[in-house]
Amino acid sequence: MNRKINSRKINSRKINRLTTFARLMISIGAIGIIAAAVIVMLPPGRQAREGGRSTWGQWRGPSRDGKVAGPAWPARLSDGYVTPVWRTKLEPGYSGPIVSEDAVFVTETKEKTNEIVRALDRATGKELWAVEWPGAISVPFYAKSRGDWIRSTPAYDGKTLYVAGMRDVLVAIDAKSGRERWRVDFSKQYGTAVPDFGLICSPLIDGDFVYIQASNSTIKLNKNTGAIIWRAFEGRYGVMSEGAFSSPTMATVGGVKQLVVQSREVLAGIDPADGKMLWQTPVASFRGMNILTPVVFGDSIFTSSYQNKSWRYDVTRAAGSFSVAEAWSNNASGYMSTPVVINGYAYLHLGNQRFTCIDLKTGERTWTSTPFGKYVSLVAQGDRLLGLDERGILLLIQADPKEFRLIDQRQVSEDETWAHLAVVGDMLFVRELRAMSTFRWRTPREVAVTK
Repeated sequence: MNRKINSRKINSRKINRLTTFARLMISIGAIGIIAAAVIVMLPPGRQAREGGRSTWGQWRGPSRDGKVAGPAWPARLSDGYVTPVWRTKLEPGYSGPIVSEDAVFVTETKEKTNEIVRALDRATGKELWAVEWPGAISVPFYAKSRGDWIRSTPAYDGKTLYVAGMRDVLVAIDAKSGRERWRVDFSKQYGTAVPDFGLICSPLIDGDFVYIQASNSTIKLNKNTGAIIWRAFEGRYGVMSEGAFSSPTMATVGGVKQLVVQSREVLAGIDPADGKMLWQTPVASFRGMNILTPVVFGDSIFTSSYQNKSWRYDVTRAAGSFSVAEAWSNNASGYMSTPVVINGYAYLHLGNQRFTCIDLKTGERTWTSTPFGKYVSLVAQGDRLLGLDERGILLLIQADPKEFRLIDQRQVSEDETWAHLAVVGDMLFVRELRAMSTFRWRTPREVAVTK
């Protein structure tokens, strides 16, 4: 009892000091200083949440590798550990959500004719602004089960949102107002056909530039003006070869910074300065279904393709020239899910709906699970994985190279969830086919208090 009373006295004295200080500052018009003083007096955890908030600014997260930092994930998904915060109904879309300090950006396809970009308040889900333009397409009949909806995940640099529309366009939008800054129509620019499946590649921001695989090529643009710097890595036209399904990654390979890209048929490294091809190798594919984003680790690249294999390619540099060679291959056949690499092992969801773990040093498959969904987006923290499959089921998996270990699972949506899961701090952002939902991951202490 005495400790509680003393604590109250101490807190009362702190409040009185703060109040006196605030009055003094107001008297001299220094309101901004008051805000700073209040933040300083907040506990460290609350400072992190209310001051420098974490964001999810691009495809596969902050580092484009599916890995996140932040507070440690609790060991369960059920029994109050994951609680809904808000849910906002939307038009259909497959693009992953982008999370800024204050907003969640989503894309939609309306009535199979128009595309919409919408900003929602991060705390409440209420609409901040929305922009719309004609831009939908009809995908081929054999892909109708996947829908005609927009697919590319936008990119955000703190001020501008870069959105790839299905009709081979890239639009830069002011993130605060929704005002269009610039637009490039690649089909009109280069006289190329709109890809059968639309523009799927998610743009990559690096410095003052944005990179995208569009118009059956790879293109570098000035992110401030939309001016095209170069166009390279042009693919051949033919059956199932138009447009890329994969997205580019910037990495240092062989001691040289380069853009790693994968088309429907070829894996390559490109000099970001001038678009010069540094190295390339064909990747076997079934009807051009090279979909996942290649994963760079050291001077090696891991990739996998539908109804084919998985490969590790080693890139070496000698006398100023690059060479690439296959280190190994195995019969693990990936599909749409991009793997996450943890401690030298690739955790990959396969075309047969199973998870597998691959030792990247040897190429050995150390285990393979029973079937789950058709698609799973993966996010990792330390030695644990969160997976969201298209059935709306969230999976918590221990990243163990010796065996498949499913810690917990939980249904978070009754609708389809093909978009990539976003994890920001203690919040989960789930783009359902027709809604945007958020959940808060609570600590064991918080759960215990509510019981």
